[in-house]
Amino acid sequence: MEQLQALIFDVDGTLADTERDGHRVAFNKAFVDAGLDWDWTIEIYADLLTVTGGKERIKYFLKHHLPDFRPEGELETFVADLHAAKTEHYKALMVDPGLPLRPGVERLLREAREAGVRLAIATTTTPANVTALLRNSLAEDAEDWFEVIAAGDIVPAKKPAPDIFVWTLEQLNLPPESCMAIEDSDNGVKSVSGSGIRSLLVTVNDYTRNQDFSDATMVVDHLGSKEQPCKVLTGPDLSNDQVDLHAFRGIHRYAWE
Repeated sequence: MEQLQALIFDVDGTLADTERDGHRVAFNKAFVDAGLDWDWTIEIYADLLTVTGGKERIKYFLKHHLPDFRPEGELETFVADLHAAKTEHYKALMVDPGLPLRPGVERLLREAREAGVRLAIATTTTPANVTALLRNSLAEDAEDWFEVIAAGDIVPAKKPAPDIFVWTLEQLNLPPESCMAIEDSDNGVKSVSGSGIRSLLVTVNDYTRNQDFSDATMVVDHLGSKEQPCKVLTGPDLSNDQVDLHAFRGIHRYAWE
């Protein structure tokens, strides 16, 4: 078994609960700007989250909720412009009011950095969204904490395709056996599994709590802190109430036994 050398994080729903009060709100603001009477409610957005990628979600919404809608001009241009406007709203929301990181995320990232464990990001969200979250919710220089940030359209096929994790492994120049992924959704789990990474921790949220995580090594409600102990939903027991770097190494060994 290879020693754990790198942690690869998803972003939305994993580093922070950005979907309901971040991306969804930003989409609705962009719709208003475009003169559209669309309203992505919490329930509608739950359905849209089965699709990865913002532009892809708009197309899915049109196909399944508004099949008779016809934009002025080309559909691809319409979707791209709408998504670009949404990104600007999202970036503004990360500044005011901002969104906190999930419990234990900052603690774990700092612990990994101090121990020399390499950090990477593999996400379908755009690079601008990643930057906005990291700078405003973690630290001004937080982008530099991650050796690789694989985001957006850097690969043609988004999760659940494994491409984003395969690309990240190539940039790290590490085999799957040396890495552990942290995800929050079934699409993310499928993407990780397809890349050859077997060491996988899932931190569920309100949108993903009932999804299929049978391929995950361990599932918890969050990474935990002294103030907010975490709960193991499936997988090996923890020696304390939070997932720290020592626990990650144990989970990694467990995955490859």
